Amino acid sequence: MKQIKGREFSEERAFFGAKDVVVSECVIKTGESPFKHSEGITFEDSTVSSKYPFWYSENVRVNGCVFEPGARAGIWYSKDVFIGNTKILSPKMFRRCEGVELDGVSIPDAGETFWQCSGIKLRGFEAAGADYIFMNSSGIDIDGMTLDGKYAFDGASDIVVRGAKIDTKDAFWNSKNVTVYDSTISSEYIGWNSENITFVRCTIESLQGFCYINGLKLVDCRLPGTTLAFEYSTVDAEVKGEIGSVLDPAGGVIKADSIGTLTVRDRYVDPDATRIDARVERTAEEPEF
Repeated sequence: MKQIKGREFSEERAFFGAKDVVVSECVIKTGESPFKHSEGITFEDSTVSSKYPFWYSENVRVNGCVFEPGARAGIWYSKDVFIGNTKILSPKMFRRCEGVELDGVSIPDAGETFWQCSGIKLRGFEAAGADYIFMNSSGIDIDGMTLDGKYAFDGASDIVVRGAKIDTKDAFWNSKNVTVYDSTISSEYIGWNSENITFVRCTIESLQGFCYINGLKLVDCRLPGTTLAFEYSTVDAEVKGEIGSVLDPAGGVIKADSIGTLTVRDRYVDPDATRIDARVERTAEEPEF
């Protein structure tokens, strides 16, 4: 493989169409699309500041690098990408990519990241400012993640998450085939309009969450401060502690130590379709929004 080390680049498309090149200890300052249409690139211990660095690229290996804020929309339309021990300071990373693996990567400005991608594998991932992250993506496998933003996983499918801390408004909307293990989640209106979504040993705080879901399963979970839950959802819920309030579930089983307020209105749902196995503190004819 060709080796390029310790140089600075500022020209447009510096490595356009390059194949089987190792770029190390380099600085790419200016000039758009430095690695466009490249293949077999190893980019290590280097810094890139120019826009659109890897578009239409394949077999990319990045390690120990920094994507500066100017390297926005950094990796689009690319396949087979591995990034390790790297700081990505630019937004809108990863669009319509296939086969992306990140290990030890942080993105402090992760707005509009991972849109319409497939085959995503994340280990030790940190993202903040992550509005609409993972939108319409599929085949997502996450082990260890801290995520802060809004509207995470909207329209995403085939997702497995382990050991995450998620603080994001309206997570997992319109999503399908999701399993989350051993995680802490704070998400207002979590999971609306989704299908086949399971939480195992999770602690979840939500306002009017888990609504309009077909096939919701909660296993050994806690729902502190969660209110107006399960509206029009089919539920198989096993909850430790109290659920603040439950509103008009469509069917299934809800087990908990207690429910603060239970509202089931027969003009909207069949009360006999859902079995409640919990101490109910109060029943109400109308919910308190």
